[in-house]
Amino acid sequence: MKIAYLVNTYPRASHSFIRREVQALERRGLEVHRFAMRSERASLVDPADLAEDGRTEHVLAQGLPALFRNAMGWMLAHPRRTARAWGEAMRCGKLGAGGSPGTGGRLRHMVYLVEAAYVAQRCAELGVSHLHAHFGTNSATVAMLAHLLGGPRYSFTVHGPEEFDGPIALALGTKIRHAAFTVAISSFGRSQLYRWASLGDWSKLHVVHCGIEPAKFTKPTDPPTGGPHLVAIGRLAEQKGFSLLIEALSLAAPAHPGLRLTLVGDGPMRGELEAAIAAKGLSQMVTLAGWQDENGVRAALMQAQALILPSFAEGLPMVVMEAMAAGRSVIATAIAGVPELVVPGKTGWIVPAGDAVALAGAIDALAATSQTKLLSMGKAARARVLERHDIDAEATKLAMLISDGQPKG
Repeated sequence: MKIAYLVNTYPRASHSFIRREVQALERRGLEVHRFAMRSERASLVDPADLAEDGRTEHVLAQGLPALFRNAMGWMLAHPRRTARAWGEAMRCGKLGAGGSPGTGGRLRHMVYLVEAAYVAQRCAELGVSHLHAHFGTNSATVAMLAHLLGGPRYSFTVHGPEEFDGPIALALGTKIRHAAFTVAISSFGRSQLYRWASLGDWSKLHVVHCGIEPAKFTKPTDPPTGGPHLVAIGRLAEQKGFSLLIEALSLAAPAHPGLRLTLVGDGPMRGELEAAIAAKGLSQMVTLAGWQDENGVRAALMQAQALILPSFAEGLPMVVMEAMAAGRSVIATAIAGVPELVVPGKTGWIVPAGDAVALAGAIDALAATSQTKLLSMGKAARARVLERHDIDAEATKLAMLISDGQPKG
């Protein structure tokens, strides 16, 4: 069976989970063609991402004149399909006129329609029978319009939190209605889709977790003693809650002179965080390690006793899975799908989001935990994530949905 994947920008350093999913489907015997609107090759460092970029067909690289000519040819050959797709694009464009992420109003939806015509034609040329998009934003819009234009049936994976911030503007209900099925990466995510899907479409909503490759997480090393030693991993942006983490560290630091935090990642808030660290007198305790590849992330995890995730909004972060697979416990806020994976007292600590005092209290609890207990929690964390997030097992679920899917709409 030949299928295609569609992502807005692919590959990206932060989208290695998509690469793992695609490759797991290929191990199951599916032939997967990669589509992306654009490439980010200039910023790629990981050899695996660079290789994946070479396997991906980047739609906008064709140039707008070529895309427009292709669209006109396809639309003239499919007039009734075009009328239906045009109408849906106009309706979705009206919903998205407020400027929510991935929407952009009617003019941008005309661009999506042109892109969709290209994808529909290429799918016909390649013999693609199913198109799967990642994220419920513009990639799912293009997949839906390609289907309405006469292309293959489609599905899409919703991650959050972006999709849940603007479900009406993103026309999630419409995309679900036309899709063969829709995937959420957690039960929480599916619950949010239930809110915007009609009751008759609930049976098309499924949970398929993002996955890790267990073979890449060999027997973990014991966590270091002393500390407490923490690692936080993520883009330095508002939703990650790192400013709150600095506040929590300042509260916990007087009782724990050996407290250390390594913050892995980069982003627009780096300067602001550097200033906050200096203002709180934490420069000797906090290391800003910048962006790291997969090996660098694993090394940072091995040097920590626990991952700390202070986020305000997430889907179900890969860093939590990676930390648990590395035998590390997790301190995390009670948001989205995180409590489905992190079990308080067994694999880590869960605290209310936005509460610096509670976050500091969890750091105190980590400091009071014996090495024997930390080892036990790490083993439990590893067992739980390997049971729930093995990429080959999750890809099997997705492959079954793709194989059983029927044309909708």
